[in-house]
Amino acid sequence: LISADVVTADGRLVTASADEHSELFWGLRGGGGNFGVVISMEFQLHEVGPNLVAGPLFYPREQGRDAFRFARDRAASQPDELICHLGVVTAPDGAQLSALIPVYVGSITDGERAIEPLRQFGPPAADMAGPIPYQALQSLFNAAYPTGLRNYWKAAFIGELPDDLIDLMVESYAGTPSPYAALLLEQCGGAVNRVGASETAFPHRNAAYNVVITTAWDDPSSDERNIQWVRDTWNQFSPFLDDSVYVNYLNEQRLEGGNRVRAAYGPNYERLAALKQQYDPRNLFRHNQNIAPVTV
Repeated sequence: LISADVVTADGRLVTASADEHSELFWGLRGGGGNFGVVISMEFQLHEVGPNLVAGPLFYPREQGRDAFRFARDRAASQPDELICHLGVVTAPDGAQLSALIPVYVGSITDGERAIEPLRQFGPPAADMAGPIPYQALQSLFNAAYPTGLRNYWKAAFIGELPDDLIDLMVESYAGTPSPYAALLLEQCGGAVNRVGASETAFPHRNAAYNVVITTAWDDPSSDERNIQWVRDTWNQFSPFLDDSVYVNYLNEQRLEGGNRVRAAYGPNYERLAALKQQYDPRNLFRHNQNIAPVTV
């Protein structure tokens, strides 16, 4: 992000950038819709494609114990162009599967070479990794989240991925009541970890993975059962989780509590609250993961 045009709570139109309203520019990069209405943004673009190498490698759920260790142990030697998420999901035929989900942003030749070590774990039940358009990558899992379903999820960052959490992840999925449930480990690292914790509003720069526990269902009578599965799984995972979270993965505040918003911003929260006081002292923009204004 190079700059943003913002309508503030008092109706002013300002441009935020590194040179103009720089503190607002800092807060916009991770601070959500707390400071104004962004009506336009200027980006530095990076060329991708037309194709890149991406797609899941699926294994029977139980093989996730070894497959996830295999991918984790190779994460430190990955090039920046490669990322590999890990997940446990349900296939359309009802089979529970563990998945390695690599994405390589670069040439097809380099991408095929980069993901080949992941294939060396063993023959997958289904190998869907290969050259695809960047736009296709963005919609890769749309079918797993049909419009109109009820949903509930919880998430947190982890600084390391221990064997015990891998085992728990694979085992706990067996009891999910919904075929739309997913347990995901979204890999961090690379350039994300080379930005300082105070350089943007988003501070969690040392995370190894983002842990996501999510489910969806269509029958309101199943609310309690599905929500409870997420909460029970969360409680099992809690000893391994950091007190930090990605703000876009928070539920409504009535379900999460105000401390979870603080956890999203960690050491940057007080600075963001002071910025809120400057640009929105009456908390007009409050229908969000709210940062309350405070005078410091």
